[in-house]
Amino acid sequence: MFRSRANEEKAATGKVTTDLSQQTRDPQAPKGRPTPKRSEAQTQRRRAVTPTTDRKEAAKRQRDVRRTDLAKQREALASGDERYLPARDKGKVRRFARDFVDSRFCIAEYFLPMAVIILVLSIVQVPGIQNIALLLWLFVIVLIVVDSIGIWLRLKKQINLRFPDEPKRGAVAYGLMRTLQMRRMRLPKPQVKRGERP
Repeated sequence: MFRSRANEEKAATGKVTTDLSQQTRDPQAPKGRPTPKRSEAQTQRRRAVTPTTDRKEAAKRQRDVRRTDLAKQREALASGDERYLPARDKGKVRRFARDFVDSRFCIAEYFLPMAVIILVLSIVQVPGIQNIALLLWLFVIVLIVVDSIGIWLRLKKQINLRFPDEPKRGAVAYGLMRTLQMRRMRLPKPQVKRGERP
């Protein structure tokens, strides 16, 4: 009649926790353990909150590492150092595609300056000049397409000859995209002079 209730609850709790680990509990069934005291719940919450400071420090360290990696990448893009280049620029095939494009004169690299000149000519309100600007625009587009097709075929042939066993996926398109940039604005910086064959 006058038994200790706390001892019975502890014994019952120990049995229930071992049973719970072995089987899943029905959501409608009682939870099978006593509600923790407020002080215990608060200490558990505090313990859960403390790792956030560690998370903040880890995020800060990660940002610092990312910042140093980006700085190395920027230097590599300027100097052409293969070790720190981004993944899209790494490899022998991509380097050859860059050198192949950089050693040639490409019409597509002058697209932006020519587009500005043609745009200015088309704004001028002289009747004959607008027609000339339109014809010039079509002529420039045709020249760029023909030049790009020639570069595409020659670059593909050279890559297949020089690197038969290397993965070549996307290398020709990479080289063509490089032709659209003006030479001095290309990244990684050109490592060969014009006319010099890679």
